[in-house]
Amino acid sequence: MDEWALLGAAAHTYAKILSQNLVGIYVHGSIAFGCFNWDTSDIDFIVVTEEPPALVEKEALLACLLSLDKSAPPKGFEMSVVLRRYCTHFVYPTPYELHFSNAHKAACMADRAAYCQSSRGTDKDLAAHFTVIRAVGRTLLGEDKAYVFGPVPASCYADSIKGDVTNAAEAIGENPVYVILNLCRVLAYIKEGLVLSKKDGGAWGVKNLPPKYGTVAEEACKRYAGHAPRPLDAELLQEFAAYMLSQINAKQA
Repeated sequence: MDEWALLGAAAHTYAKILSQNLVGIYVHGSIAFGCFNWDTSDIDFIVVTEEPPALVEKEALLACLLSLDKSAPPKGFEMSVVLRRYCTHFVYPTPYELHFSNAHKAACMADRAAYCQSSRGTDKDLAAHFTVIRAVGRTLLGEDKAYVFGPVPASCYADSIKGDVTNAAEAIGENPVYVILNLCRVLAYIKEGLVLSKKDGGAWGVKNLPPKYGTVAEEACKRYAGHAPRPLDAELLQEFAAYMLSQINAKQA
């Protein structure tokens, strides 16, 4: 199955599980931006309900994703269940009823009931997800996104995406492509108010950063596309992270 077939299978099962409580299912992330890569992307979607799902329903939602996991891309699914009231009248950090990703798969498989009982909280990342849904997201099932998701304050979106790069200096050596592209898209928003994918953020960096750092963004774009460019210099990566963080923080000051 491709990514859309997997989403369709999940949506079909979720509609049966949640019935009248389901408001809709909304796709964000790289699929929504049109730059999904099977090897490097996950399948991102938000499930909106009127009221909190029952524990048995939460377990069934996770069982569905676990059953589809063998056909999913390596990075799997990222799914959150959020109440409609918090989508329409935005709250930050945003409360959620259930969350699932590859990072939680082992806990779900070990004791699904215990995981479901503990999987409630707030998540700053939802500000970014909602913003992307409003901009380019797809309504997979249910009410149109325009009637479900209200405005997200710019300050909340900025804070949300900045959270992805707070440890950039420490992480860039281990995961350079992810960090470089995220730094570019954060700065693109801080400077120009652009809501971009990692891929488009990298392209923005190539065009808008000083040449020394634009080449770093270009190499990250090539790697993200699956090419094997020249090695990235460790010292230059640290310089890049320091420069980008200084630009981001200067704009926020």
